[in-house]
Amino acid sequence: MEGIDEQVRRSGEGGEADQPASGGYTTGKTLSLVGEGANDIGLDHPHMFASVRRCDFMQTFTGRKFWPIDPRPDEVNIDDIAHALSMLCRYSGHCLKFYSVAEHSVHVAQWLFDNGYPWETILAGLLHDATEAYVADVPRPLKQSLPTYKDAENKVWRAIAARYGLAVDLPAEVHEADNRILADEIQQNMKPMEWHSNHDDPLGVTLEFWPPAVAEHEFIKFFRFLDQRRREPAMSEIEARHDREASRADWEYQFRKEQEAT
Repeated sequence: MEGIDEQVRRSGEGGEADQPASGGYTTGKTLSLVGEGANDIGLDHPHMFASVRRCDFMQTFTGRKFWPIDPRPDEVNIDDIAHALSMLCRYSGHCLKFYSVAEHSVHVAQWLFDNGYPWETILAGLLHDATEAYVADVPRPLKQSLPTYKDAENKVWRAIAARYGLAVDLPAEVHEADNRILADEIQQNMKPMEWHSNHDDPLGVTLEFWPPAVAEHEFIKFFRFLDQRRREPAMSEIEARHDREASRADWEYQFRKEQEAT
């Protein structure tokens, strides 16, 4: 049984395909020609003009343009997501050690993986906070009072879900894991307070406090593993369980080897 690292290598080490160079997107202030040159087509050509984009764009890690108020699935990129989440600290930085959104996402997905949920559910767990790569991580109490932010976040999530073939509504199991991991995180990485007693059903994960480069690597590796496995023919329940056990053991072995090398 080949391990996650080998399967990732076979599926390709490069990132997603670059966005098409032809065609122009605009910031909403002007219209620009797309595709063919202006002298080659008539004014009635269906691709004569690009659509108007709302607001302005942001530059992403990979040098792409992304319109957070007017997101499109083809402009979402997993390398941008992994890098940005690895640089974002959970709880707006109000924790004892740096703990990235990327590591949090990997722990949620790993718990779903260990408990035998479908590949799509595990991938949804890995990407459940992917919107924060484009609209930042806003604390829950503040987010509830920002309807405009929530609207933008929902639009970005719809683009991400469409890009990776996920349902718009997150599975209940993802919500469960995301809520229960709060207990693990506050116990291991925050100063004690009374409200912590409201979170008494932890997942049982151990936070690793990965530096950004490690968190980014683990996030990308897990994504490519999941993306490949969900495209393969369905296994029987017994085969799937054995495969998960072997993959989990190999993942832990590879992670130990990488840690020893650093």
